[in-house]
Amino acid sequence: YVGAGHVDGVLLISSHADDPLLDTLVEQGIPTVACGIPLGHADQVGSVSVDEQAGARTMVAHLRAQGRRRIATITGPLDTPGGRLRLEGYRTELGDAYDERYVVHGDYTAESGAAGMDVLLDRVPDVDAVFAASDLMAAGALGVLRRRGLRVPDDVAVGGFDDSGLAATLDPPLTTMHQPFDRISAAMVAMLLDVVGGAPHTAVTMPAELVRRASA
Repeated sequence: YVGAGHVDGVLLISSHADDPLLDTLVEQGIPTVACGIPLGHADQVGSVSVDEQAGARTMVAHLRAQGRRRIATITGPLDTPGGRLRLEGYRTELGDAYDERYVVHGDYTAESGAAGMDVLLDRVPDVDAVFAASDLMAAGALGVLRRRGLRVPDDVAVGGFDDSGLAATLDPPLTTMHQPFDRISAAMVAMLLDVVGGAPHTAVTMPAELVRRASA
């Protein structure tokens, strides 16, 4: 449908490096703008993204400043920019303190956050903080911590990423990294209109901001 010329361009909200969709869009010359760095296609497709690595580093630095020393992470899928780059930021900020036993992988869903938290508590029961790469995964982790009798943030601090509408409604309210979704979406539309008009593709990166709430 897209390749037949029914649309002028495509806004790609989520991309996976192993998904052939991006290859097809590029091969057919369809103007495309991605939300997040399009892994493997950064030199061919325009993008608007939050600074994933810096955001992750900010969250880990915040947890360390609270006195947390055994900080785990639940990553997103590693074939997505958020999954890969937020893990890189976590690892960079920890430096020599990085320990792969404290890393589990999720898929941005609450269910994967819960499963990851269970794995972490069994593998490294001394964990005192968790950085989940999405608010939904953080919500799943909070449920497991409550079920297993651990207090947040007294026993385990929890941080998320996105500052979705869910974050402030959790119990306790979630400390997270705010993504300026309104600015990102407006910039994506403006960029796509430029690309459709013949302008070269560009990459725009916006900062993520720490939102402190009761979970960390």
